[in-house]
Amino acid sequence: MTDLEKEMPIRLEDIISWAKAGKTVKADVELAKEDIVQKVLVEAGDVEEIYAYLLGGNFTFDVDGKMYKVSKTYLRGYASESIEVAAANRNIASARLKMDYDRLMESGIGLEEKYFEKLRL
Repeated sequence: MTDLEKEMPIRLEDIISWAKAGKTVKADVELAKEDIVQKVLVEAGDVEEIYAYLLGGNFTFDVDGKMYKVSKTYLRGYASESIEVAAANRNIASARLKMDYDRLMESGIGLEEKYFEKLRL
């Protein structure tokens, strides 16, 4: 492992470059919805809470026997959104995730593709 790998957080780009350099990479991903509360300052100086969620992927990589975790957020949505907007958000997050799957596959990293359609928002 280089000094840069020890000091920098690991990103998908790092894993992809290692695979392109010939390292053996195995991968898995778990998708998750994380509920969050955003605090917003309103006109009168009061703080208002807005309930939101993040759709993300938690990747686990085995690179030549060493384990790495990479988490990536694909979308932020709001609890107050309509069913139609929530469905559109799932589709957008899944399309963004598909772009990462394609990049991983192009570098020789195969994994089971999972999408956000089954997550309840």
